[in-house]
Amino acid sequence: MPPAPLPPDPGQGTAAVALVATTAEVLAHPELDERLLAPWERRRLAGIRVPARRDDVVAARLLLRLCASRVTGLPPDGVEPAQRCPGCGRDGHGRPYLPGHPELGVSYSHADGLAAAAVGPGPVGIDVEPLTRRPGPLAVLRRMLPEDEVDAARAGPDPGPALLRLWVRREALFKAGRDDARLTEWTDHRRAVVVALAGADGALAPLLSSGPAPPSGR
Repeated sequence: MPPAPLPPDPGQGTAAVALVATTAEVLAHPELDERLLAPWERRRLAGIRVPARRDDVVAARLLLRLCASRVTGLPPDGVEPAQRCPGCGRDGHGRPYLPGHPELGVSYSHADGLAAAAVGPGPVGIDVEPLTRRPGPLAVLRRMLPEDEVDAARAGPDPGPALLRLWVRREALFKAGRDDARLTEWTDHRRAVVVALAGADGALAPLLSSGPAPPSGR
C-alpha cells in the first residue's frame, strides 16, 4: 500500500500545525529529503548505528520542517531548526527552536517507525508512541508520573493503555516546558499510535492520516 498523502497545505496564517506519520510516509514524501538537514544534524546522525532508528530521527526532523513551513509560509528548504541546551547553553543539542521566530514553539518525537512534529505559538510539546508499547517498570513510572494517577490507571480495567496515555501526556508537557499547558490527546488507529500535544492552545492539528481530527484536550 503506498504512503498516505499529506493533507492540502492550509496556507499562511495557521496558528499551529502538528503532523503524525510513519517513518516510511515521511521519507517517501516528495517535498522532504535528507539533504534538507543541516551539517550539524548529519554529523549527529553519523553516531546512530541502528538503521531503523536513524530513519526515525531523520523522519522526525524532516516532519518538523514541514510543520514550520506550513506555519511560516517558507518552503521546507527555507526552514532551519536549531537546538540549544538550557543547561549548558551550547547549540546542537537540547530543546529545538526556530531562529528568527521566537514567538513559535517547536517539538518533535519519534518511536519505532513513527514520527511526529508540531509548531505553534508559545511553548509546544508533542509525543508519539505505538499503541502496543507498555511503559515501565513501575518504579520508573512512580518517579516520572503523578503517583495517584499511576495508581488509578493500574486499578482500572485496562492498565496498559491507560499508563501509556499518562506517559505520552507527561512527555508532551515536559517538552513544552510547562505543566499547565493545555493538552490534546488522540489515537491514530490506522497507524496504531497514541499522540499527545501540549501547548498551542490544544490546537486541532491537521494530520498525516485518513481519520478524523483529534479531539480537543483538557
